[in-house]
Amino acid sequence: MVKLEQNRVNTPDTTKKFSNQLINWYLKNKRELPWRETTDPYKIWLSEIILQQTRVQQGLPYYNSFLNAFPTIKKMAEASEKDILSLWQGLGYYSRARNLHKTAQIVQHTYKGVFPKTYKDLLLLKGVGPYTAAAIASFAYKEKVAVVDGNVYRVLARIFGIYEDITQNSSKKTFAELAQSLIPEKQPDIYNQAIMEFGALHCTPSDPDCGHCPFAGICVANRTGDQSILPVKTKQSKKQERFFQYFIFTYDNKLLMKERTEKGIWQGLFEFLLIESDKLEALSSLLKKINGVSKKDVLFESPLYKHILSHQILHARFYHIQADKKLFHLLKEKYKLESIDKAEINDTPKPVLLSKFLKDHKF
Repeated sequence: MVKLEQNRVNTPDTTKKFSNQLINWYLKNKRELPWRETTDPYKIWLSEIILQQTRVQQGLPYYNSFLNAFPTIKKMAEASEKDILSLWQGLGYYSRARNLHKTAQIVQHTYKGVFPKTYKDLLLLKGVGPYTAAAIASFAYKEKVAVVDGNVYRVLARIFGIYEDITQNSSKKTFAELAQSLIPEKQPDIYNQAIMEFGALHCTPSDPDCGHCPFAGICVANRTGDQSILPVKTKQSKKQERFFQYFIFTYDNKLLMKERTEKGIWQGLFEFLLIESDKLEALSSLLKKINGVSKKDVLFESPLYKHILSHQILHARFYHIQADKKLFHLLKEKYKLESIDKAEINDTPKPVLLSKFLKDHKF
C-alpha cells in the first residue's frame, strides 16, 4: 500500500478540500433519484436493499412498484412473503426479499413502526449490514458514519493509492478508517451520496474520466497508470455448473409446481418438477425416474437454456407433458407439488429462468 502520508491527503486541510471538491462535483453532476429527495428511513432502506446487487436503472421500477404496493412499513409488514417475492421477481438474490419482509415485521412490531435512529441500532436489523446501516443513518438522520461499497473502494483505492486486496478483512478496516476520516461533520449525507455517485458515473471500473477529474492532481492511479488494477481484488474461483431438467405437467388449465424450501438459490420461489444431475441426461434416462410417464407423453422439449448467476452457471431444459387426471393427482401427491391455475402463473413467485422460459412458451 502507498503510504497515505506521502500523498498528504489525510491532513485536516486536504481532507476538507477533498470533501468539498467531491460535494461540489456531486451537486453539479448527480442523477435525480426519488430516494435522494426524502429523509424517510423506510424509503431509504427500501432503495438500499433493492440496490445492493442491482443497478439503478433496473432497480428504479422495483422501488416504485414496492412503494405503490406498500406505501408504509406497516403495509409491508402485513403482506405475505409470497406477495413480497412476487414483486421481487427478476431482481435475484431472493434472500434480500425475505430479509426485507422480516425487517418490516421487526420494525413494525418491535420498534412500533419507527426505524432505529443510530448506525449501531440499525445493524441489529435483518439483512442490514455496515454499508446499509451507514446509508440509512447518514441519509435519514445525518449521522457522521461513512458508507463503504464497491464504488467507494474503487475511488479511495485509486486516489489514495491503496494496493491492499479488498477481499481481505484487514484491508476492509483500512478502507473503513480512511473513509471515516474523510467524511465531514456537516453534510455527511451529501458526502456519502457524492462519493458513491462519483464512483458510479466518473471513476468507473473501466474507462474512468481521468482527463476531467477534479482529483487528477492527487490521484495515485492517475500518476502511475494503475487505474485498471485498482482496487486490488482476488480473482473469484471458477463458477459451479449445474444441470436442471424441468417437467411441466398440465391438466385442466392447471400445472404442477413446488416451492423451493431448502436454503440456497431461489428459496421460497416456485418451480416445476425438477431433476438435477451432474450433466444433462437423455430423456429416456430421465423418464425412468418418473413413474407412469413414457416418451410418447412428452409434447414438447425445449432448447437448452443457460442462466448465469454470481457463482453458478445453470443449464436447463424443459419438458411439457399433458397429464390425465389420474397421473396429475398421482404426481401431485408423490412429489408434494401444488396445483397452480395457468391464470395465476404470472403472479406466482418464480426464478427468472422460469420466467424467461414461460415468456417464450405459452401453455
